[in-house]
Amino acid sequence: MEQTTQPVLTDTEIESPLKYWLSWIAWPGLFALCMTLTGIAFSFGIPILGFIFSYILLIISLFFLERFMPHEREWLEPDGQTLADIAHTLTTKGTVHTLFVFAGVIGLSEVFRPVTEQGYGIFGPDLWPRSWPMGFQVAFAVVIAEFMCYWSHRTAHEIPVLWRFHAVHHSVTRLWFVNTGRFHFMDSLYRVLMGMIPLALLGAPMEVLQWMSAVTAFIGMLTHCNVEMRFGWLSYVFNTPGLHRWHHSRDLAEGNTNYGENIVLWDMIFGTYINPKDRRPPANIGINEFMPAKFTHQLLWPFLNKEKRKDFRTKAAGMGRSTQTKSG
Repeated sequence: MEQTTQPVLTDTEIESPLKYWLSWIAWPGLFALCMTLTGIAFSFGIPILGFIFSYILLIISLFFLERFMPHEREWLEPDGQTLADIAHTLTTKGTVHTLFVFAGVIGLSEVFRPVTEQGYGIFGPDLWPRSWPMGFQVAFAVVIAEFMCYWSHRTAHEIPVLWRFHAVHHSVTRLWFVNTGRFHFMDSLYRVLMGMIPLALLGAPMEVLQWMSAVTAFIGMLTHCNVEMRFGWLSYVFNTPGLHRWHHSRDLAEGNTNYGENIVLWDMIFGTYINPKDRRPPANIGINEFMPAKFTHQLLWPFLNKEKRKDFRTKAAGMGRSTQTKSG
């Protein structure tokens, strides 16, 4: 399928001065606000409560911004996947992230804390820079975790057995804040463990891991939002919505790029960073293969072999069940 080149919006084509300035302020402003509120909560010893409050505030803000100044108006139309998106989010965020990140990985870090606090880590002398200011520790954690996140994400595109699970996320035909958490739980588990375990093994303190989780959650929500935004130099540091929309392109030359979770450092180093200036990212996103529409079927789909997938599609069609088919 040919991609239609879309014109790049110029400043004079913005509907109003308010929307123009909001397009510049929205991303850094919302991210800074959420981080500030979370930091205040940390100072009062209630990090989880502060994170939840900030996350809900971000959801409400994006809900209204997506309707006030959408990046793609056609993405405001229902796609029949809202309930599936929410179900995936509850499964991945509620089960994988809570159980394995906070109870598992952070718990692992705490188990080794007595060792690392004496100056010895799992790999010999303690490598974690505990004397650094917390902000620098979190930035260091982002860089370390991002290396593993980059490769776990890239392999999920390049290795067929891993793509089976990751395709659930890429099967969406629109991007908006609700499908931020639309990941098969196995895909999410793989990527979370790849990103977090190295930090735990290096002896990263619990507070650093909590901050890392907050940063990833806020940027992830912003990355998938359908809000017209401008980023300037931010797109050379962070994984912004503008970059991630290219990642969801049906064209593999565009889609197999911009793998970074929070930052784009490793994309730049390994040659997978793109940020075209002559056109907008494609609005016609998705995958060029079949994906069931029902949540439970999406969970089952990656585990089926070729024959069972064929039988599944035949039975689904015979029962008149709606399916989400992508063809390019």
